[in-house]
Amino acid sequence: MDKIEELLTRGVANIIPNKEELKKALSGGKKLNVYLGIDPTSTRIHLGHGVVLRKLNKLALLGHNVTFLIGDYTALVGDTSDKNKERPVLTSEQIAENFQTYKEQAQKILDFSKIRIRFNSEWLSKLDPKKFIQLCIKFSLNDFISRELIRKRLEAKARIGLHEVLYPTLQGYDSYFLDTDIQIGGTDQTFNMQAGRTLQKLWRNKESFIISTEFLTGTDGRKMSKSWENAIWLDDNPNDMYAKIMAINDELIVHYFTLGTNLPMDAVDQMASDLQKGQHPMFIKHLLATQIVLELYSPKAATEAKENFEKTVQKKETPSDIIDFKLPQSLTSGATIVDILTVAKLAESKSDAKRLIEQGGVALDDKVITDSNKQFVPKNNQLIRVGKRKFVRIKTS
Repeated sequence: MDKIEELLTRGVANIIPNKEELKKALSGGKKLNVYLGIDPTSTRIHLGHGVVLRKLNKLALLGHNVTFLIGDYTALVGDTSDKNKERPVLTSEQIAENFQTYKEQAQKILDFSKIRIRFNSEWLSKLDPKKFIQLCIKFSLNDFISRELIRKRLEAKARIGLHEVLYPTLQGYDSYFLDTDIQIGGTDQTFNMQAGRTLQKLWRNKESFIISTEFLTGTDGRKMSKSWENAIWLDDNPNDMYAKIMAINDELIVHYFTLGTNLPMDAVDQMASDLQKGQHPMFIKHLLATQIVLELYSPKAATEAKENFEKTVQKKETPSDIIDFKLPQSLTSGATIVDILTVAKLAESKSDAKRLIEQGGVALDDKVITDSNKQFVPKNNQLIRVGKRKFVRIKTS
């Protein structure tokens, strides 16, 4: 399979207006303008985002003009394309803080020596009222409210903010300003990306293309999402990343090879064939976990993560590299196990800690904790375990 054919088929859900015209444009020798936009609404990027990042990088490697667009202005509005309720409005300070880690994570997949970074506040913040009205005239409210999630919210008499209606319009202007030939995004972004095609056609009489990608399934079988706590994060440490991949259902192995790695499709097809012929899924899954950690970290990290998984999970041994946690004076009395989990960063929040306890995922000196209100009586060298992989040794002195 040639590079362009794989680009247009691997993990691709749809191409607008069609694959044949885009293939012809990509094969014509002209450098095309390509962009992917991401709003910094959180501090982390997960492996599911990697599907569109890989497409972007492939186009950069083919020599096209590629832009990684940070939606620092559109994040003030908030995109509800895949949400069943209004997004909380972020402050400029929150957006700036969220962006700090974006490049560090994205460069695990993107080669920024070939890709430029831009911020849409460069042009959106300069739109005067007259230009903004001219922009809004090009779109219909009927198109927006006919979208399935919006329609359901209207039927449920849920609030829809006027700013939500403006989001696709602003994203469309991003595409127009960058004179885009190709937009990349998940299928949930198709409506917004069509706004860019509309403006290119109306204001430049130019045909442009959309590549919408498939979604990588989360570790629980649903779409990968922070909200469902089923994500493999690009900044997960190698051991956690490896173990999360090993925990996915066997039916997802080929899906993860296809959308979550750069392994050539000939090799992926061979894996699928081996599974059909009776190869044990655990063996193939080890290859998958090794490949993903190798790509996002290094061959050495992948080897060490595999060894750690075999030791701590398959052989159920306690890892030798447990982190020591010096207990703050404020937690030496009157603290609960929830407080300890939160401060030791074994849980993202107190509610997360309570959930872990309720699910039987927390143990103190190998004894499962069932009461989230249990007072914590610290002892030196106590071992706290969360799940199968996270360990902390308490140090009181």
